[in-house]
Amino acid sequence: MGNAARLKPETVRSILKSGSHRLDVGRASEVAEMVLETPRRLSAVIECLFDEDAGVANRAADVLEKVTREKPQQAARWNDELIGLMAEADANKLRWNLALTIGRLPLTLVEARRAADILREWLDDKSSIVKTAAMQGLADLTRHDPSLRADVLDTLRILSRSGTPAMRARGRILIRRMEGPLRRSPPER
Repeated sequence: MGNAARLKPETVRSILKSGSHRLDVGRASEVAEMVLETPRRLSAVIECLFDEDAGVANRAADVLEKVTREKPQQAARWNDELIGLMAEADANKLRWNLALTIGRLPLTLVEARRAADILREWLDDKSSIVKTAAMQGLADLTRHDPSLRADVLDTLRILSRSGTPAMRARGRILIRRMEGPLRRSPPER
């Protein structure tokens, strides 16, 4: 059982409280491992996203992002709460982790469109990391709502020319993924 068995007596919040600074990841990786082994613990992580302590909320968002890389369906029952939190979130680390998480979740068309509207607003954020994560989130949302594809591709093309170096690099990667391999004409004979 590894770390999950050792950590069981501790509450999720107390584990996430450990960290010297609100941006410090603390023991987020351990909590993510614990949630992957014991999925019912995810509800405590979700609760911590709304914590008054910014460090706890930030680390909870980091845990959620890690868990949804492997098992996005585990967070599906909280889609509405997570999109609501996105609309209210102002902390950069919370925003960028939610941006990376939201497109992985099994969303309805309405949920995907709500999330896309929020991520479009985040493209004007002061933080380059938030903007870059919002680009990723928008690209991921096109899987749920293909009607977003053309607009997202246009946005990515613009940002891959005019954004920060991180945005330009991420934009190029996302455009390649969304457009697929370039088709070459057969050689003339």
